[in-house]
Amino acid sequence: MPLAGLFGLLAALRRALYRLGVLRTHRLDVPVLVVGNLIAGGAGKTPTTLALIAALRRAGWQPGVISRGHGRRSQDLVDVEPDTPAATSGDEPLLLRLRGRVPVCVAADRVAAARALRRRHPEVDIVLCDDGLQHLRLARDAQVLVFDERGAGNGWLQPAGPLREPLPARVPARSVVLYNAARPSTPLSGHLARRGLAGAASLADWWAGAAPRRETLAALRGRPLLAAAGVARPQRFFAMLREAGLDIVEHPLPDHHDYAALAWPDGTSDVIVTEKDAVKIRPERAGAVRIWVAALDFGFPAAFERELLALLPPCPHTTA
Repeated sequence: MPLAGLFGLLAALRRALYRLGVLRTHRLDVPVLVVGNLIAGGAGKTPTTLALIAALRRAGWQPGVISRGHGRRSQDLVDVEPDTPAATSGDEPLLLRLRGRVPVCVAADRVAAARALRRRHPEVDIVLCDDGLQHLRLARDAQVLVFDERGAGNGWLQPAGPLREPLPARVPARSVVLYNAARPSTPLSGHLARRGLAGAASLADWWAGAAPRRETLAALRGRPLLAAAGVARPQRFFAMLREAGLDIVEHPLPDHHDYAALAWPDGTSDVIVTEKDAVKIRPERAGAVRIWVAALDFGFPAAFERELLALLPPCPHTTA
């Protein structure tokens, strides 16, 4: 608790220095939309970012994404390509590049990543900053706060609790709250996300860009499956598989597991993984084991979309 108090004091001082202009905030020549969470660990930022890419496209924008690339081995600025190794880019940025089909730049310095994104991809007219809520150097036009069923946990800052910053008394300015849960988990007014399984595809088909199919997922019922998940909340993935009628043996792995070796138990014939896992397993590595990729169907209500778009400037590609 004393360490949490010190953490809170330093965080408050840092925010005050930005507010007073002692520390400089950098603004881009295009709008910036930040996606983040107050609680440590996965709350659903990556599926939220993918859904936001689709929503922005529907509104006429041409989005690009910047990210720190948590867990990657390289510290260099990386312009992520479909064949960039996940160890170089980070698994989530590579997934955003493959599934979102948008330019993605990765760097610890989000300002440098955003400038590189604009320089290398001038068609990008809005920047999505994945997991950038606490990165105050980059000015933002709007932000999405993502909560899961944990809400604010015990209400304490790290390390006494799970919070990266205190839970505000009201929704911050130019912010929209999204609950990746069955019901709101904090007192903040927000919207409920829609989350389920969109279907499945074989690993080779997934890498070839095939859309996941519900029929493929249904065909796996009655077949013994090892369910592997190197994500922050593997039990959520396992629960969705069981809700889909699949008979699984759970194989949880650490978040951002690198899959340097495919250590399936002897006799494993079929494995089902998340898309975050799939980006680290090329089809030629599967051997005799059949690997299936389960994809999320993640979205949000129209009211959330309207509220968020109202915070952004007019899209340059649409007319009133």
